[in-house]
Amino acid sequence: MAFFSKLKDKISGKQDQSKYLSGFSKTNNALGRKLRFITENNTKNKENFVEQLMITLIESDIGYKTAEEICDRFYKETQDYLYLRQEDVMDILLETFNDIYKEKDDEPIVINDSGITVILLVGVNGSGKTSTCAKLANMYKKEGKKVCVAAADTFRAGAVEQLKIWAGNVGVDCVCGKENEDPSSVLVNACRYAKENAVDVLICDTAGRLQTKINLMAELAKMKRVLGKEIEGAPHDTWLVLDANTGQNGMSQAALFDEVTDLNGIILTKMDGTSKGGIVIAIKNVLGIPVRYITLGETTDDIRPFDFDLYLYSIIEDVGNVS
Repeated sequence: MAFFSKLKDKISGKQDQSKYLSGFSKTNNALGRKLRFITENNTKNKENFVEQLMITLIESDIGYKTAEEICDRFYKETQDYLYLRQEDVMDILLETFNDIYKEKDDEPIVINDSGITVILLVGVNGSGKTSTCAKLANMYKKEGKKVCVAAADTFRAGAVEQLKIWAGNVGVDCVCGKENEDPSSVLVNACRYAKENAVDVLICDTAGRLQTKINLMAELAKMKRVLGKEIEGAPHDTWLVLDANTGQNGMSQAALFDEVTDLNGIILTKMDGTSKGGIVIAIKNVLGIPVRYITLGETTDDIRPFDFDLYLYSIIEDVGNVS
């Protein structure tokens, strides 16, 4: 198992290895064990195996388009094999997942070296956007940066107060709006506060309404416009906060928000509670948007930069260890 061995060596000793392994246990159960089962029972009949593989991938929310591509590549890769050994099958699948995800290099996260880096968080209600805002703030603060958050979700009852409490717990500044206040005006105030107080990173929490695409476009376009007027190049990063449990519904959300805001990253929340981890591969393959961070718990420390090698190893860890 050449590829699996290389992957194992690659992630050996990584600091977050145990966190990833435990955080992806549900995805491992759903995807990894199913893959092991079908490789144990179908490898003598390649056509039957590929059919079962397609079903397994779709059930794990890799999505039809990406699942079809994986199956096509697998079939071509094994066309000269007279017999499919289990270890060969798993190695080819792992490498195929890797190749599809890494086919296009991720653009680096944008940092404003000449001033404040502005991050705009978008997403639907219930995705964990406000708590993710606090987690990012905590992470950047621990890196030694001065951080401010902007509570621009003025339409959801309690959202402003929620972020204010999170910010207080983390120990970062919070610029708040009043209920039903124009969120763009909150962002203007936040930008001016950031400039006056030598802030390094400004993280903007926004409303998660998806009433109509027209309303969403108008509101988010205005926010981006006012940020750009206040701070050159802002927002420097626009990240969609996506609940991993939404599975393929998350794909349509990502496509819509990308159309409106030109996303350059996704934060997948609640990854430790989902069996639908295949969405990671589908998002990158179909939309070309990199996953920047994942959350693997409830505390403000439970956010991690996304590491695809650890992800790939963790969800199929026991599958790769075939004799």
